Amino acid sequence: MAKLALLAVIASLLGAVSCEFPVYAGYGFPRPNPNMPFAFPFPPFFSPASPAPGLRVGYYTHNGRCPQAEKIVRDAVEKATAGEKAGLIRLFFHDCFVQGCDGSVLLSGADTERTAFPNLSLRGFEVIDAAKAALETACPGVVSCADVVAFAGRDASYSLSSGRINYRVPAGRYDGKVSRAGDTFQNLPPPFGDLNLTTAMFAAKGLSQDDMVVLSGAHSIGRSDCSSFPDRLPPVANSSTAMEPKLAQQLTGTCSAGGSVNVLQDAITPDKLDIQYYTNVLSRNVLFNSDASLTTSTETEGLVEFYAGKRPLFRGKFLGPIQWNHDFEDAMVKMGYIGVKTSAEGEIRNTCAFINKP
Repeated sequence: MAKLALLAVIASLLGAVSCEFPVYAGYGFPRPNPNMPFAFPFPPFFSPASPAPGLRVGYYTHNGRCPQAEKIVRDAVEKATAGEKAGLIRLFFHDCFVQGCDGSVLLSGADTERTAFPNLSLRGFEVIDAAKAALETACPGVVSCADVVAFAGRDASYSLSSGRINYRVPAGRYDGKVSRAGDTFQNLPPPFGDLNLTTAMFAAKGLSQDDMVVLSGAHSIGRSDCSSFPDRLPPVANSSTAMEPKLAQQLTGTCSAGGSVNVLQDAITPDKLDIQYYTNVLSRNVLFNSDASLTTSTETEGLVEFYAGKRPLFRGKFLGPIQWNHDFEDAMVKMGYIGVKTSAEGEIRNTCAFINKP
């Protein structure tokens, strides 16, 4: 019954969304037709409320089959650029939200997740491939690509936060065998979503609204294509969530150059995974409507203010900027439980871009 209720919520939310700019089409949303109901295929549901069977911290050390696994991944991540590290965190998110945390986003081929519009700008594949190649030399057929993505997301977070974010990753995932472009847009929260839509799509994965606010902080790093926020340029007059006018004017000029143009998501500390994002939300210096919409609720706005250091106490917690580091760690671990495959459902790929031959 709870799932049916959530389906109804998402249906009502999606039915109210306006589809007046090109990015909607990229996410699979049809052009609006006033004479036809707005249809949207619903995502599958995963519940990461409790740890997935078989996952454990130190998995490859405890089973003795590849005790150096995490170090091998860490070494590969350390060689990556700041942009690639930002991409690795995003890669983990995009993997887990579609088909679960199973490495399906890594599969190559026609009509795979990698070919879907929301994933065209993903980065970090070469880092994952390098780590996997080293693992196959050290302990062939043991470490899954899904675990490599999870380890790399943690190590990239550690590096970009200057060590403030560091957590233990439960491992033992298997790699999925299915990757469909069509599954992507209906599972990944779109940048044009409002607070209700984004909250509902996180809830569909077993993640709370607080988890959503915490994980949105990853928008303090990386870049975004101008095609992801045309609804924000120019800003809508008299809107409390409109982009800050000076930023909107600057981006209008930058994005009008034509072709694919990437801009910084956080121009102040672009290569630091920190709480600057929350200050940007409060000052409306954010690219996406999903970010700006965090100020449309007293609950989410209060959490944003807390993480930005504007509230000394929130829900019994102190020192928001420090608390965010811990909450981000917890949310990343929780996200890593989404849709984990068993040995019967998956495999350990030899190469991350392709499923094993029979």
